[in-house]
Amino acid sequence: MKILALDSSGLVASVAVTENGVLTAEYTVNYKKTHSQTLLPMLQTIKEMLELDLDTIDGIAVAAGPGSFTGLRIGSATAKGLGLALDKPMIEVSTLAGLAYNLWGSDKLICPIMDARRGQVYTGVYTFKKAGEAEEKEDSEAAFAYRMETVISDRAEDIEELIERLNALGKEVIFLGDGVPVFWERIKNLSKVPCTYAPAHANRQRAAAIAALGEQYYAEGRIVTADAHQPEYLRMSQAERERLEQEQERQK
Repeated sequence: MKILALDSSGLVASVAVTENGVLTAEYTVNYKKTHSQTLLPMLQTIKEMLELDLDTIDGIAVAAGPGSFTGLRIGSATAKGLGLALDKPMIEVSTLAGLAYNLWGSDKLICPIMDARRGQVYTGVYTFKKAGEAEEKEDSEAAFAYRMETVISDRAEDIEELIERLNALGKEVIFLGDGVPVFWERIKNLSKVPCTYAPAHANRQRAAAIAALGEQYYAEGRIVTADAHQPEYLRMSQAERERLEQEQERQK
């Protein structure tokens, strides 16, 4: 199985290819350039270095949101275009699940947070569970297997509300994502549970994680056609909110 993955849901632009559980290439840049200028050249570089025939890929995994409205549109449009041109299925992966997957196997609660402005974050809470003894008896490989489970589903909410939820869970938390530097002081001041911040190699979006989850989802049949794919924004854009506010004002 060969998966091409794209993630442009935040400040990071990332492209990766996995084949049968092996990461064969990843190109990730966290720099202030527009993804519309960087994503396709990054893909082209990987294609040339791997001598990759795009017709040989089985599916295209994409970070489907939440995240930057512009970044999500660029990533989705790029993945859609490739899916239509190559007649390949798409695999929609939550941006937050992809972030959490960077910390595969951790025994802590994993809380990715992305700055959503206005004091809010895009967030979810995840944990990894090791395969049970019964599963180990049936499959020797299961002894090394973990499954990622959702503790709190993806949402946009105030940082204080999130910390209250985490305090109620009563377990140590690892935070990651571009929202951590923005809200870290508030997190430390309000948290009643131990909390840490993931290191540099694991605290931002990586297409490798999207590809790895994409392989899993593909095997489970969780695919969509390129025509059917739509990014998941979780809330209205600023322009949509302002238009709604203006309409409400006119109706008063």
